Amino acid sequence: MSKLTKNQKAAQAKVEPGRQYKLAEACSLIKEAAFTKFDSSVDIAMRLGVDPRKANQMVRGVVTLPNGTGKTVRVLVLCTPDKENEAKEAGADYVGLDEYIEKIKGGWTDVDVIVCTPSVMGKVGVIGRILGPRGLMPNPKTGTVTMDIAGAVKEIKAGKIDFKVDKQGIVSSSIGKVSFTAEQLAQNANEFINTVLKLKPQALKGTYVKSVFLSSTMGPGVELDMKSVGVDA
Repeated sequence: MSKLTKNQKAAQAKVEPGRQYKLAEACSLIKEAAFTKFDSSVDIAMRLGVDPRKANQMVRGVVTLPNGTGKTVRVLVLCTPDKENEAKEAGADYVGLDEYIEKIKGGWTDVDVIVCTPSVMGKVGVIGRILGPRGLMPNPKTGTVTMDIAGAVKEIKAGKIDFKVDKQGIVSSSIGKVSFTAEQLAQNANEFINTVLKLKPQALKGTYVKSVFLSSTMGPGVELDMKSVGVDA
């Protein structure tokens, strides 16, 4: 096990062991405990009481954070020529079809989100084995397979993200940057938490949300008082 650095020790000392913090207090503490020289990401992790192996307990959704993520999201739009101008005007970073499919076949995946129209899904499916493991495969459920290319690109650029529970029953996401105000982080966290709460599987028996933590890059985790964010413990 690697030893903690001086900065890590100082950051952890700010967090009281075993204590659950109210959201506003936790967001302020995350900012105070951050020590990286770059603008660290702030992440949320919710441990759920679901069994992801069961299809009727899968938790997956999309959320548009009110204050964005603070990240520059690179968007590739795969579409026919009649949709290219719409994609470019909406702010897509890359627009095309066959040339990008060939680039992806060659190993290029230097994007964060891929959007496409339903009519090109046949071609996109060919590269599904490459895109799937990287979380880049367009999906109608997340709004990335659509005829409204402009709307999809604008939403993604504004802070729309999709999330999915992992094999350990944890759903997580970046919800901003340390440079955000504590209030902005709290608003984003609330939006994410409320979205996950609405997705509670009907088949689930027992506790849905077991714990909620906030953390910054390399910083300590801060556990939230779940009742303060509307979660019944």
